[in-house]
Amino acid sequence: MKGSIKEKWGKLTDDDLDQIAGRRDQFIGKLQERYGIAKDEAERRTDEWLRMQREGEPAGTRTK
Repeated sequence: MKGSIKEKWGKLTDDDLDQIAGRRDQFIGKLQERYGIAKDEAERRTDEWLRMQREGEPAGTRTK
């Protein structure tokens, strides 16, 4: 998933992603910091991206 995150949000560094470590709130904060966007916009973009990732998964591969 790290590759797809960097593809979408190229301003995030590997160090950023290591610090985020799967925590949504940390991810939102880094998006705000790197892209200069408001929290609600960062949340909207994150939710949209996650939805697209889930929709793109082959049937039966999604984990809860």
